[in-house]
Amino acid sequence: MKKLLLCLFAFTLINSLNAQVDTPAPSPFSKLEQKVGLTDVTLEYSRPGVKERKVFGSLVPFGKIWRTGANARTKITFSTDATIDGQTLKAGSYSIFTIPNTDTWEVIFYNDGKEFGTPKELEDAHVAARTTVKAYAMEYSVESFTMDISNLKNSSATIAILWDKTYLAVPFTVPTDEAVLASINNVMSGPGVNDYFQSAVYYLQEGKDISKAKAWIDKAVEMTKDNPRFWVLRQQSVIHAKAGSKDTAIAAAKASLMHAEKAGNDDYVKMNTDSLKEWGAM
Repeated sequence: MKKLLLCLFAFTLINSLNAQVDTPAPSPFSKLEQKVGLTDVTLEYSRPGVKERKVFGSLVPFGKIWRTGANARTKITFSTDATIDGQTLKAGSYSIFTIPNTDTWEVIFYNDGKEFGTPKELEDAHVAARTTVKAYAMEYSVESFTMDISNLKNSSATIAILWDKTYLAVPFTVPTDEAVLASINNVMSGPGVNDYFQSAVYYLQEGKDISKAKAWIDKAVEMTKDNPRFWVLRQQSVIHAKAGSKDTAIAAAKASLMHAEKAGNDDYVKMNTDSLKEWGAM
């Protein structure tokens, strides 16, 4: 009985030592995901409160690098390239540092790969973009530090920063027009190689109109004649054989075999060799 009581006491003691009090974070984490045109933009930051303190010029000193929030570095991620004040940000993630002043702020997009800490000095090699924007005084106070992606247009938006009675916005652009035009031109120019190839293979596998499959695979081979692909030629040989065109099936299999050997693809070498033997060509 004593051993049982001792075990129960030890179990209770261990649980009490491992227990933790769960309280709200002083500066809650926030994550904003926004589509700008065709670009996904994600903001991750923590939100300190004013809490009856003097913020800019005191809690956040003027003229010094600030992490632009609290806790971990504030981070922005672009799924495509973006442009800030004529400077290109490659698709990826960047820390946002700022240097507040009374009338203007410097905003720096930094890419040293670190998640925490504010560098004492910024290294030029890690500064991906840097711009200066006007700081506006607001009549009302925003209690919680706030960031937003606003003024949304097809190819542009602004990164808004609001806290206490200060507001600023950093404009950026994304290559929506180029992407849309490329998509339009691609669609309007007709099906691509993969479209013809996949459609032909599907028709072959599902036993559908083999003449259509033959026309489509021939189109795919024609479109890749300057850079022959052994897997496309392989399907051409199989489809032609299915369609009863033995001579062209053999020719396609030989071409596929040759390019598969050059590529060192043993699987396609064997498949083509087996087919050529079956068709009496070896």
